[in-house]
Amino acid sequence: MQTATQPAKPQLLRDFSISAIAAGLVTVLVGFTSSAAIVFQAAQSLGATPAQISSWMWALGLGMGLTCIGLSLRYRMPVVTAWSTPGAAMLISTGAGLPLSDAIGAFLLSALLMMVAGFSGVFERMISRIPIALASGMLAGVLLRFGLEAFQVMQSQLGLVLSMFAVYVVARRFSPRYAVILTLVTGVAYAAAAGLLQTAGLSVELATPVFIAPTFSFAAAVGIALPLFIVTMASQNVPGVAVIRASGYAVPISPTLGWIGVANAALAPFGAYALNLAAITAAICMGREAHEDADRRYVAAITTGVFYLLIGLFGATVAALFAAFPRELIVAIAGLALLGTIGNSLAAALREESQREAALVTFLVTASGVSLLGIGSAFWGVVAGVITLLVWRR
Repeated sequence: MQTATQPAKPQLLRDFSISAIAAGLVTVLVGFTSSAAIVFQAAQSLGATPAQISSWMWALGLGMGLTCIGLSLRYRMPVVTAWSTPGAAMLISTGAGLPLSDAIGAFLLSALLMMVAGFSGVFERMISRIPIALASGMLAGVLLRFGLEAFQVMQSQLGLVLSMFAVYVVARRFSPRYAVILTLVTGVAYAAAAGLLQTAGLSVELATPVFIAPTFSFAAAVGIALPLFIVTMASQNVPGVAVIRASGYAVPISPTLGWIGVANAALAPFGAYALNLAAITAAICMGREAHEDADRRYVAAITTGVFYLLIGLFGATVAALFAAFPRELIVAIAGLALLGTIGNSLAAALREESQREAALVTFLVTASGVSLLGIGSAFWGVVAGVITLLVWRR
């Protein structure tokens, strides 16, 4: 007689874990609080009304959420997207004086350029030539300041940060999967007890999308679209690919960038100025804190996408909620969550003796924070490392 067997759970449910949810929450917390003010300022500099700014947050949250969820499910690997913080900073200085509809048209052109660079495979062919040692050195350099700041903020909030660090160390020893969530809970509880949470004025408010018909002008194409595309690809997507490679994932880069460009183009009329691969925040979802099993960390990226969707739907409310946390709590949880990734990146960067000094140059230039021609230090770190490697090999 045959016995009935229980149906197997869907893979996503099997791979579900509390640590993945915690990693997704920390990813959104760090990403949103560290740069949301710049995005708001960029929208204001282009003359956006409060309703239009709310629409920007709706479009960006929706775009990041859908791409995180869709691409991570498609490849069963953590794919984390973000808005372009350098792109927002560039808009503040270059977008003033142009009609908002022209800026929207420039956003659309920039997204179309990303689609072409992605689906054509041009970008992936260029980035695949970067050795893994240099990519790891760049990642370590990008994340170094987060590790340093986690301890620097002890000067202003010693009790808060010290209690979080103590819980992290103990939890890493006895329950590593839940170290980050326990550290975050400790920080929030301490902040609440010490009266550090600024919760006054919180209210639930849905964001409403506002469509702006794009118009096109030569000034906006040259002054916004091209610089936005270059800055996003060099300062965001290059580090984003490096994080993926340094973490050991074989994400198909070309179609990934292409579909991010498609989402960006579809949401550009509502204020999605630039979407790209995440770097710093992606490292949280790809590290051991998300899950000890690397094959199950994609759930952290999906969780990140869900939280981003909530940001899009409740843009104004979520902004106020995240702003309620003290800065020291955000800085500390980011640094502690990235400790393992920093260590692994440094180990990978310095492993090969023939590439060690070139990787060290990449690490130091990236960590210096130097910015040239409006492009951040991550790009120039890779350039310096590649030049060093080529000269010494020749």
